Amino acid sequence: MPANRLVIENCALATMDAQGTEHPTGHVVVAGHRIESAGPGPAPDGLPDVARRIEAGGHLLTPGLVNTHHHFYQWLTRGLAQNCNLFDWLVTLYPVWARIDEPMVYAAAQGSLGALALSGVTTTADHHYVFPRGAGDLLGAGIRAAAEMGLRFSPTRGSMDRGASDGGLPPDFAVETTEEALLATETAIDRWHDPSPASMLRIGVAPCSPFSVSSELLRSAATLARTKGVRLHTHGSETAEEEEHCRQRYGMTPTELLESSGWLGQDVWMAHCIHMTASDIARFAETGTGVAHCPSSNARVAAGLARVPDMLAAGVPVGLGVDGAASNESGQLGAELRNTLLVNRLGSHREKALTARQTLRMATMGGARVLGRQEEIGSLEPGKLADLALWRVDGLLHSSIADPVAALVLGAPAPLTLLLVNGDPVFADGHLVTADEDAIARTTRAQARRLATLAGLSG
Repeated sequence: MPANRLVIENCALATMDAQGTEHPTGHVVVAGHRIESAGPGPAPDGLPDVARRIEAGGHLLTPGLVNTHHHFYQWLTRGLAQNCNLFDWLVTLYPVWARIDEPMVYAAAQGSLGALALSGVTTTADHHYVFPRGAGDLLGAGIRAAAEMGLRFSPTRGSMDRGASDGGLPPDFAVETTEEALLATETAIDRWHDPSPASMLRIGVAPCSPFSVSSELLRSAATLARTKGVRLHTHGSETAEEEEHCRQRYGMTPTELLESSGWLGQDVWMAHCIHMTASDIARFAETGTGVAHCPSSNARVAAGLARVPDMLAAGVPVGLGVDGAASNESGQLGAELRNTLLVNRLGSHREKALTARQTLRMATMGGARVLGRQEEIGSLEPGKLADLALWRVDGLLHSSIADPVAALVLGAPAPLTLLLVNGDPVFADGHLVTADEDAIARTTRAQARRLATLAGLSG
């Protein structure tokens, strides 16, 4: 039987295709789970099997946003350690995170996913690396929440095998042995990874960071990922302290350490990459290693300013990331559009650092490329999956901005009218379709209080 069609027309289109095609007034036709057509003017006359037609004047239609780095579990510890740098922030919060359990992680994932959907995200990664003993199925909790929310999901099975007694930052009871971490990661891939086209669930391998894992875990994780055909993710070059740590312990910079461990390549992406030299950037570009740029989190923990304009000029794949909600309390990728453009103009390139369209591209096609899904998502093109965000840009807060892309990137947060994943609505008519926002708020508050009590933070 022919697929029912959805027609969205008379809106501005920012397709994010290779040519950067835009239409001041255009249309998209969705047939089933895929985009059938995208172009200027109204949709073709006489289309059969049209189930719904949306008159979208005053709106901008973009690909769904792609979030390339997050820590869902941190939703329960927002607002803590407000005035710390990264290392002090981690030392403060690791003992709290070491008390999480499955109900907490499920609630935190619901909150994180809801915030992402409300800001136009259709695909998200998550990096979960804290696995207290006896805490239940923590990775599975996030996967279940994402399936219920209806977002395309790339969870990464993280790990830490260097506790405080071995020179790491997390307490010893919050880490695994190298063997435990590798076995659990392999089990997660075998249980959940779906490599099929249009997959809603792709697992990655993600030891936490150079200062919380052993070189053995780094090397073995890279071998495991390539044996299984999945992607690799970690934090890299996030702080000056990290570089000093790597030099003292290994006699190498973070990039040198990662490269020597098999951690550069088109199947790899790193979060942050703030303290990168020109040589580091060149190696990332030569190998196709991706970067998740997280400007709000970088500022929140005073980590520094990444050289994003230089990365883009060199050809490094760059996407945007929220990062954990304990270092970016908004939890929304939409806010990262504006912050990405503004923060990068504080660097050496100043007003020439980034344009609004470069920023939107990072949040869409850039993120798709970082996650290895550029052939399926990230642009409005026929044959691609129907992951779409429809933004209202003619209200009071955007009424005098003639350029709809500038309205979205530079203006106030644009109200979301419709969010589709695989052509199915996740947000419509002013609310989440797939979840009860008030119920999630109640559950996350309760679980945050329970965690605070267990960690001795209440009273």
